[in-house]
Amino acid sequence: MSDRQPRWTQTWIYGARAHLDLGYPGERLGLPEEGSGAVAGWGRRLAAVLLDWLLCTWAIAGGLLQLERTDAGLIGLGVFALENIVLVGTLGMTLGMRIFRIRVAALNGGRPSFGAVVLRTLLLCLAVPALILDRDRRGLHDRAARTVVVNL
Repeated sequence: MSDRQPRWTQTWIYGARAHLDLGYPGERLGLPEEGSGAVAGWGRRLAAVLLDWLLCTWAIAGGLLQLERTDAGLIGLGVFALENIVLVGTLGMTLGMRIFRIRVAALNGGRPSFGAVVLRTLLLCLAVPALILDRDRRGLHDRAARTVVVNL
């Protein structure tokens, strides 16, 4: 008897796509499976964006600018967008991304264009596109901008 489950239980127990070999995230993009240049994990990406959001909303909008709590959210979103456009556009990463050792790269491996960074940031600020991921762990904002978040 083989170690593999019969085909009819694969689809029931392991999901409809369990018998398909989809490869690792980033394989279709020509990226390595792990290490530097591999697609960044979901946890590190989430931690980086939360850190950036907290810094922009609480530290800058709430602390340095001394805004009321109701105004800090909207101003914080603007500061968050500005931080992403400036830092990803120039360095390829935000402060949160640097701390969690990830960066944004164009699909050709280089730095994304200014237009791609602006489009990616606007969609990221809408939140929903960033929550819908493909099998390469790219959100809709990354797909639209033709970018990918990779490990340093």
